[in-house]
Amino acid sequence: MSVVADLSLSHFRSHRTTNLAVDPRPVAIFGANGAGKTNILEAVSLLSPGRGLRRAQAEELIRRPEALGWKITSILTGTGAPNEVETSANPGSSRAVRIDGKAQPQIALGKIARVVWLVPAMDRLWIEGAEGRRRFLDRIAMSFEPSHAEAVLTYEKGMRERNRLLKDMVRDAHWYTALERQMADSAAKVTANRRAALSRLSQAAKGAQTAFPAATLSITHAQGPLPDDADALAKALAENRSADMRAGRTLIGPHRIDLNALFAAKGVPAAQCSTGEQKALLISLVLTNARALAEDTGAPPLILLDEVAAHLDADRRAALYDEIAALGAQAWMTGTGPELFGALGERAQYIDVTEENGESRATLKDRP
Repeated sequence: MSVVADLSLSHFRSHRTTNLAVDPRPVAIFGANGAGKTNILEAVSLLSPGRGLRRAQAEELIRRPEALGWKITSILTGTGAPNEVETSANPGSSRAVRIDGKAQPQIALGKIARVVWLVPAMDRLWIEGAEGRRRFLDRIAMSFEPSHAEAVLTYEKGMRERNRLLKDMVRDAHWYTALERQMADSAAKVTANRRAALSRLSQAAKGAQTAFPAATLSITHAQGPLPDDADALAKALAENRSADMRAGRTLIGPHRIDLNALFAAKGVPAAQCSTGEQKALLISLVLTNARALAEDTGAPPLILLDEVAAHLDADRRAALYDEIAALGAQAWMTGTGPELFGALGERAQYIDVTEENGESRATLKDRP
């Protein structure tokens, strides 16, 4: 299983110095609003590639007013031997990663352990814009295939360059050919990874014993069917230049897809479900993602659930905890009070987070 141990935060958000020695059981973190609970989850999320569960820039993570560099260190175990992981950033610099003392690209983190999460900002996922749903889908795809992040970045970089040419009304085809070829190659990888992720979720959901509703997922493209083949997509980009130039941006490609979800038992689109049903569908997807990863890698991922208990009644909370325990996952969960985690009992470990004079303090507790 993916497990964090000996987590240390230095000048990270509200934590000047925090050291936590935890075991493989779920971690229940409780404390008042603003005490610094979510900051701990964010630190754990940064043990994976990307910008973490808040999508923050490295500069935003620096503790104020000191404005020194921040650092997160941990012993991280996956299916192999434990690894010492360090990620940090100094003011004005980007995030750096070191694994077992050696500098590594962020993508290397995804090969050590997998991380999935659910945060309150995602509660409106099904009723807001498509961008958030694409990010959600890409996180799932990256959990199965860590190189997916690189393919997305490559595509987006090429698209930005192409959009500059379009806005400048550059008509010479020579400026576009190589750029569109690069975009098409990376777009084919992005599309294949996304479709593979949805297929894997569908397989993992079949026959699963769960108290949470199943979601049927599909992908649509704003401009009609999107070619899967790189050659076909390169041709489509070339043929669409005139329309794109009039719009001043690229109108076709994986950046224009949307993720659709259907409440399977009712046949109702997620956007038309109640708030509680939408939350339950999100929890179901995160748990399904975790089950699929456990089957594929032989180890459940780290699961991060921020304030999830507050939105569930006692029966649903107990069902969630039972499913996490059955997975054998180290889930990091936050809530305002220890009573929200009562159904976990001895199956979990507990951290009390308090705040004084702008500094967070985290203390391991016996069962509340």
